[in-house]
Amino acid sequence: MPRTPTTAPAPARTIHDRRGARARRRRRATATGAALASVLTLTPASAQPAAHPATAAHPPLAFGPCPADVPAPPQGERVECGTVRVPLHWDRPAGPTIAVAVSRVRASGTAAERRGALLVNPGGPGGAGLSYAVTKRAKLPEPVRRAYDVIGFDPRGVGHSAPVHCGAMGGLFDLPGADPIPRGAAAERRHLGALRQLATDCAAGAGEALDALSTAATARDMDAIRAAIGERRTHFLGVSYGSYLGAAYAALFPHRTGRLVLDSVVGPWDWHDFDVRQATDLIDQRRRLFRWWAGDADRYRLGETSGQVDAAYRRARAALASAPVDGFGPAEFDRAVYRALARTERWAPLGDGLRDYLRTGSVAGLRPAAPFDGPASRNYEAANRVVKCADGPGPSPRQVIADLRDLRRRDRDPVLVGLEASACAFWHHRPRHRTPLGGRLATPPLLVASEHDPITPLAGARALASTLPGARLVTLRNDYAHGVFASRGNPCVDRAVTGYLLAGTLPATDLTCHGAGLPAHEGR
Repeated sequence: MPRTPTTAPAPARTIHDRRGARARRRRRATATGAALASVLTLTPASAQPAAHPATAAHPPLAFGPCPADVPAPPQGERVECGTVRVPLHWDRPAGPTIAVAVSRVRASGTAAERRGALLVNPGGPGGAGLSYAVTKRAKLPEPVRRAYDVIGFDPRGVGHSAPVHCGAMGGLFDLPGADPIPRGAAAERRHLGALRQLATDCAAGAGEALDALSTAATARDMDAIRAAIGERRTHFLGVSYGSYLGAAYAALFPHRTGRLVLDSVVGPWDWHDFDVRQATDLIDQRRRLFRWWAGDADRYRLGETSGQVDAAYRRARAALASAPVDGFGPAEFDRAVYRALARTERWAPLGDGLRDYLRTGSVAGLRPAAPFDGPASRNYEAANRVVKCADGPGPSPRQVIADLRDLRRRDRDPVLVGLEASACAFWHHRPRHRTPLGGRLATPPLLVASEHDPITPLAGARALASTLPGARLVTLRNDYAHGVFASRGNPCVDRAVTGYLLAGTLPATDLTCHGAGLPAHEGR
């Protein structure tokens, strides 16, 4: 049945809302004070002919071998890679350029079956997509694999596309990290100080690219990819942040937008407002998790009621805050919880890890498989902030603290890992305009959402659908995870999206599919 939040979240401001908002009245640009060095590999483009960003010509993309970290496709198919060179600043086509890395796995069907090229994006902001052409394609229904060349790409600033870095990022990579929940005025001041330092670190690390890694710029790169592979239209499958990127492409290039599938949809709100809504839904998701753990008390030994599990959880977090174990403290604990809340198949391993910590003091079951401070993670976290803060005016410091206090009133230990746009309160290049989203398209899009996805709440899909005339929304009821099409194994969803991709056929009305609910406990 539909979820009813314990406390309803305040209505979020939309991207297109022109009414006065509290953050909008306090925005001031912060000067950098000095020229900053860029980590991007830039190439002068003075020899290239000037062209309008929407109509720039691109030579055909020359495909060849892929980097070593791109996996081989199954069943003997081949992945090939290349680069498309684009302006760092699309409004300055004669300026420096960057190379955007692109991958392709060709359609496996006949020429008569082919529908074109399907660009795919896994989310973020900050998610690398070069390998996604292989990994996502392997999960797609066979008729889709036969019909489409699947095109992956690392968005600008990410992976093999001139990766951006932000150094220490205000202590974000310290192990153990500071408690992410500021309690009291002194802690709030320290929290704002860390955000200010994060913004300064990104200004120093990104340099000239600080205001060039916006979603709108990446959407223009997508159109350059379309031109370079010789396609008239861009067919696109975007998951999570990929849905936001797809909506931005549709707003900029409506006449070139083909079949558009937006899965696990980011709502059309300011990034900080979206982050706060996500944190609110994570509180509800964690309550479900506590009830689920209590349903198998013999295995998890955290309690027989959700209240007892809640107490065990708080006890573990408090203990890690007072005495971190081998660099694992409350910040690392919250990141593990955030990751688990996104996908129900991660609930059992997290419960096992929490049980083991409370019984033995070992945090081995709570640690991530990949180190948080590794190169890929550092690039992801940097790109995430740079993109979000380039997409529109950020919150004020006052708003950041007010929202933190509100979340603490909802729950004394909220999971705040996703409040990434808070750093935009101190950004060195404050954009005046928001990323345009939506608009009327020749082929109306198909949106897909899970009813209880806490990472991209269902309300966001409904709000974005209202900006896309003719759009249809497929909702997977009784589902609690992030990522739906060719991910949850739901025949109803997969059939609807496949029909749309193959024939452009939308459901007559918004469609409801029925999910499998929470996973069953083992042995029951």
